[in-house]
Amino acid sequence: MALHKISYGMYVITSKLDGKLNGQIANVVFQITAEPPTIAISINKQNLTCEFIQKSKSFGVSVLSKDTPLKFIGHFGFRSGRTCDKFIDVDYKIEKNGVLILQDCIVAYLEAEVINTIDAGTHIIFIGKIIINEIINDKEPMTYEYYHEVKRGTTHKNAPTYIKDDAM
Repeated sequence: MALHKISYGMYVITSKLDGKLNGQIANVVFQITAEPPTIAISINKQNLTCEFIQKSKSFGVSVLSKDTPLKFIGHFGFRSGRTCDKFIDVDYKIEKNGVLILQDCIVAYLEAEVINTIDAGTHIIFIGKIIINEIINDKEPMTYEYYHEVKRGTTHKNAPTYIKDDAM
């Protein structure tokens, strides 16, 4: 499938609402403009993170490193914040605008303020103006291809890149 040839990364998207924290794995984050620095993310409408971002109008993006353990990715990618606290035993900090940023397994992070949304059917595309961005180290970021080919990771059914095996 040609869609598998589009480059993606691996990220944890986070948001905070009414004192509660949530985060999820995402592979769709991309730069929209350089001035002002603007990015977009795609989040499934069924995910708690979507609700948090819609109401709080902000989100964080933690760029995962290539050496991130599969267990860490599964922790944020295959569990719901509705039924568990994903941040127990996870090192993070909360930035000045309330967005939380992971401290482990990342190479960089961004904090964005939502300036626009687009309804894309099953997903909402959030467009955010970057408020904070920081490079943490010079490790190599994980690509979605690396996650699948080397780590043998799977795709959650709520991911924008999910394709049923029988549809290929």
